[in-house]
Amino acid sequence: MAASYAYAQPSDSLPHRSGHAAVNGISMYYEIYGEGKPLVLLHGGGSTIQSTFGRALPYLSQNRKVIAVELQAHGRTSDRPADETFEQDADDVAALLKQLGIDKADFLGFSNGATTTCQIAIRHPELVNKLVLGSVLCKRNGMPDWFWDVMQKAQLSNMPPELKTAYLQVKNDANGLQTMHDKDAKRMVNFKDIPDEQLKGIQAPVLIILADKDVIKPEHGIMLSRMLPHAELAIIPGIHGEYLEEITTVKIGSKQASYVMPMVASFLDK
Repeated sequence: MAASYAYAQPSDSLPHRSGHAAVNGISMYYEIYGEGKPLVLLHGGGSTIQSTFGRALPYLSQNRKVIAVELQAHGRTSDRPADETFEQDADDVAALLKQLGIDKADFLGFSNGATTTCQIAIRHPELVNKLVLGSVLCKRNGMPDWFWDVMQKAQLSNMPPELKTAYLQVKNDANGLQTMHDKDAKRMVNFKDIPDEQLKGIQAPVLIILADKDVIKPEHGIMLSRMLPHAELAIIPGIHGEYLEEITTVKIGSKQASYVMPMVASFLDK
């Protein structure tokens, strides 16, 4: 598997099992690593399991049963004739966990996956033990103004090449790649604030992680850490996804996952 990546992912050699589950009209792909307390991983927009979590998985699966999924139209999961929404993604993950017999889990979401994780906590609180929200967006003002202008003009040609390669490696479907890109962009253009009362209603312990040069404003993370009833905040030097060694950041040569993932494990364990 690793041969087609620009940067090999350590998770490629990890023992795991994989499958598809019929949930809410789509065939959802998932992978399960390790044994122990369940931890669900939700990737970023335009991504696959490996492109977001490939370098973090060896740390996260040492003492946990890690369930990593691919969301609607992403990677090996099929699409449906409807726009993507964070609420629908949350319902899809909840349905998958029910099929897998998982009644309660910790969740780690990155970027769009973190927004989906918030919706799981809002819509399915009974499933949630603890939450790790990496580069999470809950309000439009959490992004700089230029981001919304870029989304209005988004084109597949401007998508990070590492993400395009990662998609085409697991599903050789150029039309599917275009569809994923267009649906992701449309979802962001139409993004609406999560209401304060819904965020304040999240009772689970939360760790918010941001990079100091993230696309998400640090002020947004600070605001959320004060609004959520049981939240902690970590701001890590670097760029969007570097603390996971997400695939678009690997060329930097960062080893941040080696110390950030133990911090995540410590939060989940305590």
